[in-house]
Amino acid sequence: QVQLVESGGGLVQPGGSLRLSCAASGFTLDYYAIGWFRQAPGKEREGVSCTNFNGGSTYYADSVKGRFTVSRDNAKNTVHLQMNSLKPEDADVYYCATDESCRPPHGMAYWGKETLVTISS
Repeated sequence: QVQLVESGGGLVQPGGSLRLSCAASGFTLDYYAIGWFRQAPGKEREGVSCTNFNGGSTYYADSVKGRFTVSRDNAKNTVHLQMNSLKPEDADVYYCATDESCRPPHGMAYWGKETLVTISS
């Protein structure tokens, strides 16, 4: 059974850092993609990054490029999203999702529960 468990959200000041984690079970990351998405109240869910582990490419949204980095812990079958230089507009509910390849939000098959990122001084 495919399962994604997110962790790492919280409160941080502008300019600070957070690391989100997405622990995968029921499948091996080697053959799938992991996407990170976020959604603000009243807005559509948007893609933040997506890594196709069956190929190795990672996509980053322009708004986070150079600040966010995806990494993988093979031993724990976990993907991390390191978020640096956080801005107030990064405050959102974040999700990880998986499918056979990177797709738009409506196309991803499996989703983790949300984790909240709050940015405030």
